[in-house]
Parts: sequence; C-alpha cells; structure tokens
Amino acid sequence: MEKKQSYTIPIVVMILLFGMISFVTNLASPMGDILKNQFTIPNWQGTLGVFANFIAYALMGIPAGNLLQRRGYKTTSLIAVSVGFLGVGIQLVSGLVGSFALYLVGALIAGFSMCLLNTVVNPMLNRLGGGGNRGNQLIQFGGTFNSLSGTAVIVLTGLLIPSIVDAKISDTFPLMYTALAIFALAFVVILLTRIPEPESSGTHTEALPLRGLLSYRHFILGAIAIFIYVGVEVGTPNVLNKWLQNPEANFFAEGVSAEAVAGSVTAFYWLLMLVGRLVGGLIGSRVSARLMLAVAAGLAVALVLAAILVPSSIMVSFPGFNGAHGFGLNPVPLSAALLVCVGLCTSVMWGGIFNLAVEGLGRYTERASGLFMALVCGGGILPLLMNAVVDIFGVAGYQPSYWVVVAGFAYILFYALAGSKPGRS
Repeated sequence: MEKKQSYTIPIVVMILLFGMISFVTNLASPMGDILKNQFTIPNWQGTLGVFANFIAYALMGIPAGNLLQRRGYKTTSLIAVSVGFLGVGIQLVSGLVGSFALYLVGALIAGFSMCLLNTVVNPMLNRLGGGGNRGNQLIQFGGTFNSLSGTAVIVLTGLLIPSIVDAKISDTFPLMYTALAIFALAFVVILLTRIPEPESSGTHTEALPLRGLLSYRHFILGAIAIFIYVGVEVGTPNVLNKWLQNPEANFFAEGVSAEAVAGSVTAFYWLLMLVGRLVGGLIGSRVSARLMLAVAAGLAVALVLAAILVPSSIMVSFPGFNGAHGFGLNPVPLSAALLVCVGLCTSVMWGGIFNLAVEGLGRYTERASGLFMALVCGGGILPLLMNAVVDIFGVAGYQPSYWVVVAGFAYILFYALAGSKPGRS
C-alpha cells in the first residue's frame, strides 16, 4: 500500500507565507514616513509605496486566478514566492542606492506577489488539510498568524527607527532580510514537496461572461463595499501612525520615543483585528453576516466620528513600547485610542461583505472572487486621498482626513442594511 504523505512541512510554510502577506503589506505603511523624510516629499507621495502595493491587485487579481486555475497550486506558489523575493530585494537595493523610484518599483512587484499569495494560500491550506473542518481550521490558523505578523512588523519598525526625522530605508533592512529568508525557504520546501492539485489544473476552462455577473445588483454594490473596506482598513492605521510620530504634533515629552510609541499604538489596531476575528468565528454560526456587518459598520462610524470631534489635547494612558525605556503606559490622544478600537470593527467586515455579495451567484462565485481580489486596490487609493487631505491642511489635517473613513463606513452600513439584499437588474 502507498504510504500516505505528510504535509506538515508545507502546511507550516503556507502559514508562514500567510504571515508574510501581512508582514510585507504592513511594512509599506511606516515606510511612508521614512520615504517622506529621507527624500523630502509630501505625505501623499510617501504613501505611493502603499499605493503601489495595492494597485498591483487591480493589475494581477484576475490573472492570478487564471494562473491558479490553469497551472495549479505548486507552480503558482513558486511564482508567488519568487516574485516576492524579487520585490523585497529591489526595495532593499533602493535603500542601498537611495532611490525613491526604485523603491516604488519594488513595492509594485511585492504587491504582485502578495496578490498571488492571497490567491493561492487559502485554497492550498484547505487542500493540504484535506478540506472540511480540518482545512478550515488551517485557514483560521493562517489568519491568526497573519494578524500577529502584521502587528509585529509595525512594532518592530517603530523600535528600529531611532528618529523619524533622520530615518532611512536602510533602517528597516533587518525586516527585509527576514522576508527574503522566508521567501527563499518557502521556495525550496514547495519545490521539493508534492502538492495535491485540483483536477482542473492544467486545462483551459472558458471564463463565464462578465455581463452575467454584473446583472446581480447586490454583487455590484458589494464589490464597491470591498474596495472601500480595504481602503478604510488600511487608511485608519496608516494615518494614525503618521499623526502620532509627527514632530509638529508634539504629543510626547522630551525623552519619549514618538516612533516607538506610535508603532506600538498602531500595532494594537492590528492586534484588535485578531481578537475580532476570533470572536467573529465563535459567534458566526449564531449571528447572521448581515447583522454582524451592520453592527460593526455602525460602531465604526461612531468611533471615527468621536475621534474626529474629540480635541487632540485630551490624553489617555495607553500601553506600548517607549524605545530604551521598555514597555509601559504612555500618554496618547484619546482620538488615537478610539481609532485603535476600529480594528475590532474592521476584523469581521471582509467575510461579511464577501458572503453577502456572492449569495445566490452560483456558478459565477469564482468569477466574483477574482474581481474582489482586483478591488483590493482600494487599500492604496483611499489612504492616498487621506494623506492628500493632510498635505492640504498640515498637522491640523490629520483628524479631518478621517471624514473619508466615516464616509466609507457609512457606505458599508448602507450595504449591510439595504444594498446586500439579493436581486438582479
């Protein structure tokens, strides 16, 4: 009898790659401040790294799905980690030569990799687990590591930067070396491991016509909601981190590392997303996606409105790192603490929007998934808009920039209450 193959090692590698999606993506956010100061550019240009990461999804989303369908998991995974290695490598070289344009090229290529990884990791973990409950369990483990990795990279970046005014790309080299090592290890392991492939891989399957999918009104509105959701999910911590460590804001006393405190506070946003995902998973079988999405969006609107209207002079104690002083309580604006709590709300939104948008699509579901992946580009566009507001109004523009987020969450609330009702035009 043929001995059953163990997939423990590739499962571990896939979970590591799940974390790399968040690690590489979240690194682009604090890098915006480094680029701003190293190259003396406005906020919106510093955010072009985030923009490049996410606009890659618009370019690669549908081709990634086609590649997975035609070439299978192993080939797609090998291409994804190779592209990731190249993208991070180019960003590292940009730090050596001091080139802003080269960094953006690396960020775009890294974005291609993140899109490919997002396309392949979820279904591959499910297949390696044998499907069913075991497959779902592995995906949940991957999602948990994804959140932890995203939290860690924000904290580590804050600790690595001695001063945001003097920061350079080279300050983040330890994080880039880590990413390169994981990509290289993943390539070798995947190359040497037999991966179970879907029966349809390697065959040409004609795509269903797009016009049929676009006849579903709730899908179109849901696609817009996905675009907005990723934008506000990324924009909220992105601008928060910049605000807290901006020397002109002058939130912290002399001797306090604004970079470390800002990184710690922003990391709590991603940590609360982890908590929210765990809670959402526990209650998901008893609470409808529509109700969960509506409550989360309504609470998010309230939190962000309060963060805009509360004077930034009102301070509260918040746990976090303070450079050489270690971990402890640090004074931060109440508005910042309110924005951190938004992470609890955004944690359950992707799943809720996706489930509602694909309801009743039947054979169009896979086609819809590819379009959703392309619309992840919202994560690069809305933060760019928020940072443009900051550039217009200066340090006083950070709180007003969150009106973009309020409008986004208001639309998601509308979608949960009315726009998600299935129907065809």
